[in-house]
Amino acid sequence: MTPSVERIALAPGLEISRVLTGLWQVADMERDGRTLDHAEAARAMAPYADAGFTTFDMADHYGAAEVIAGMFRRDVGPSAPVQCLTKWVPEPGPVTLADARAAVDRACARLQTERIDLMQFHAWTFADPAWLDALWHLETLRDEGRIGAIGLTNVDTAHLRIAVASGIRIVSNQVSGSLLDTRFTQKLAPYAAAHGVGLLCYGTLLGGFLSERWLDAPEPEWETLPTWSQLKYGRFIRAAGGWSVFQGLLHAAHAVAQKHAVSLATVASRWVLDQVGVAGVIVGARLGQSAHLADTARVFACTLDDDDRQRIAVAQAACTPIPGDCGDEYRTPPFLTASGDLSHHVSQFPAPFATRRGADGRTLALSGTVWEPMAGYSRAVRKGNRIHVSGTTATHGSRPIGGTDPAAQTHFCLDKITGALQSLGGRLDDVVRTRVFVSQVHNWEPIARAHGERFGHILPANTLVEARLIGDEYLVEIEVDAIVGDDAREDAQ
Repeated sequence: MTPSVERIALAPGLEISRVLTGLWQVADMERDGRTLDHAEAARAMAPYADAGFTTFDMADHYGAAEVIAGMFRRDVGPSAPVQCLTKWVPEPGPVTLADARAAVDRACARLQTERIDLMQFHAWTFADPAWLDALWHLETLRDEGRIGAIGLTNVDTAHLRIAVASGIRIVSNQVSGSLLDTRFTQKLAPYAAAHGVGLLCYGTLLGGFLSERWLDAPEPEWETLPTWSQLKYGRFIRAAGGWSVFQGLLHAAHAVAQKHAVSLATVASRWVLDQVGVAGVIVGARLGQSAHLADTARVFACTLDDDDRQRIAVAQAACTPIPGDCGDEYRTPPFLTASGDLSHHVSQFPAPFATRRGADGRTLALSGTVWEPMAGYSRAVRKGNRIHVSGTTATHGSRPIGGTDPAAQTHFCLDKITGALQSLGGRLDDVVRTRVFVSQVHNWEPIARAHGERFGHILPANTLVEARLIGDEYLVEIEVDAIVGDDAREDAQ
């Protein structure tokens, strides 16, 4: 008897299967000029839905995935219980409501629907506050009924916090999560669970590496692997300590699988599903080639006990932790992508803020807040190799950011500072001094901890004081000084 598929409500009117079918491999199947028969691929989706796996995940850049899913939805009819979750992944830079509307219109046309079940947004950089503009535009389209719910993809804890604290109604966050990549369990999952945001974990099977096929197999030729998924997750394996360490994890999961008479992949998926805050796991499909539906369904009949979890934990402890928080692999080196960089994702990163020449050869950066023209100052000034960033609060245009969450406000202040530095040719790593002003001294600790998350590897000189800030909504204000290039190294000697 096939186990029933577990389901969960992400939002009112949006119930999904806890194992989602990922269509990212459509793009891989179509690369290098290859073509898919879209009608045949659409028919290949039917067995998944018939088995109870009614939820499909795709994106605007997964080749023809949305088109194929739209053909499937047309064939099964509007009353069929099928959920199509897609993504909007715009290029870095300014985002308008018209841009957001065009993205939703395009997705609706491809999916042959008037309303997107869940639109998941991905930002390439948080130094440019345009990512929040995009989310507010999606909020508008949600209110208009064009979107059922708003999700995120590859967003770390700090920026999920900013979005939630700013009142954006986020229901999900799609991130990498597996026996090997446990970053999501550290900070993100507890915060998400506490705020009603369900995590959708992809990469749960590491592109197929978490299977018996690779148990005791020789180390592959990494750069000649046949699929983008394997190229990508091969980088994760090497970042986690290499092939021999990975074999230890495979052996531990295999022992647990034998105990329960299931596959290694079943154990890998069940372990992720059991973690706090996880709403579902996304298992990739190569439509028309292989489905493994009966094996996938066994995840719902598998129960891991304390001995199983301990055996797995011992093997995980031997692995080097994947660096950073969730999504960092797309924003900071090392880029754990198929190509090892962002060359196949993004063409350019425009400066977050406008700059212009000032007197004495200085360059000015302007963030566009209402305060700058009124009080007559720049967000930041560069003269020579030195950059001075003005006192910065959690404001974007005329809108306060971060609500009453002091950590969220701090992270947004530091994002704006990062954007100002980048606009003037600097980096956060160039900062040599920070000054932090808190409006209420009891908020010092979450503010200091947020400062530590961003500067813990830089360790600039720092001052933190209580001060009365202009604007009751502001809990923190931060200014920094930076030295770019060789002068910073010379001054440190």
